[in-house]
Amino acid sequence: MDQVRMSALAEGMQGSEIVKLGNAIRERKRLGETIYNFTIGDFDPAEFPIPKGLEEEIIRAYRERHTSYPLADGELDLRQAVCAFYKRSLGLDYDVHEIQIAAGGRPLIYTIFKTLVDAGDKVVYAVPSWNNNHYVNLTQAEHCVVEATLENNFMPTAEQLAPHIPGAALLCLCTPQNPTGTTLEKSELEKICELVLAENARRGPGEKKLYVMFDQMYWTLTFGDTQHYNPVSLVPAMKEYTVFVDGISKCFAATGVRVGWSFGPAQVIAKMKAILSHVGAWAPMAEQKATAHFLHQEAAINQFFVQFKQDIQYRLDAIYNGLMALKQKGYAVDAVTPQAAIYLTIRFELVGKKRADGTLLADQAAVTQYLLEEAGLAIVPFYAFGADRSSSWYRLSVGTCRKADLEPMFNRLEGALAKLQ
Repeated sequence: MDQVRMSALAEGMQGSEIVKLGNAIRERKRLGETIYNFTIGDFDPAEFPIPKGLEEEIIRAYRERHTSYPLADGELDLRQAVCAFYKRSLGLDYDVHEIQIAAGGRPLIYTIFKTLVDAGDKVVYAVPSWNNNHYVNLTQAEHCVVEATLENNFMPTAEQLAPHIPGAALLCLCTPQNPTGTTLEKSELEKICELVLAENARRGPGEKKLYVMFDQMYWTLTFGDTQHYNPVSLVPAMKEYTVFVDGISKCFAATGVRVGWSFGPAQVIAKMKAILSHVGAWAPMAEQKATAHFLHQEAAINQFFVQFKQDIQYRLDAIYNGLMALKQKGYAVDAVTPQAAIYLTIRFELVGKKRADGTLLADQAAVTQYLLEEAGLAIVPFYAFGADRSSSWYRLSVGTCRKADLEPMFNRLEGALAKLQ
């Protein structure tokens, strides 16, 4: 059969490393293996159900037959509720015309790129980070990549970003960060904002401005002394150049409910609305109505967060402490202290070691495979998030972690590490 020619974009599309790993996991589970799957940035509803009040509102919305098309920019009552939610929780003051609702964060991120970035434009982002590389490819833009390091908890610094800022169209920031579970410190974010403002002041009339796409999908999930900061609260002049991405997917364990939103400059949001109206990636009407009602229930939201965050932190701390115990025993593992989100940054420096049969773990892909085969541990290497393929760091997600699995998982992991020579 002759090879079918398609668009240059489709021909050059890179497959998802996470999807590839997920396929391997599903096949092993189908064959009866016990796999501790910490790859997916999702929640197991058996462990982390959505808030009861939100669930009841969704059911009520369907019973009231809210099943027609929603407004292109989102139902007015939901946009009003989002405005009130941010005014109450973060002190941010936005109007309903500065809010765009969509079916989760992905279509919003895609639309931000299509609104602000032309083919060949510079897009600045750090790695590891979630999907920025793919969105740059989809926009046929120029990658300006900063390699974040352990010394800064895998978050970019203003010093690293500064050489790439001149002439750039978009700067992508995410805090708390997927995949690292770490956050941008206040002073560093302030410095980054000053870089953006100085660059935009330098540009002449008629020139495109540099915008910041600020993904704060995990902002409610911070632990201990960690605090979340955003550009507009820190530097009010950034309101003109910041487009936020947020929603209920992570803060309410509602990934499948598909309600997300962007908020930012009215002119940008208006163009995003125009693009999304052709894509049709609306959040379902009933879920919009339900979310609008639930966002006003401050007491119920706060009550939900208490137990929800405790359950997430328990898992993050337990796995971190377990890895530190293995490190104390001399195994080549490490981890970054949990800060936020549902992710733990962990390390397996096993390249060069040999299996019991003498087979060499020649690269990080071989290490990933060994952990899956011998320990049943499924985690995502940082190279799946744009980092160098030699990176020994991984993302571990606790959203589907059962407490009962922790002890047997560590027993099996230590057994696998002990076999290596």
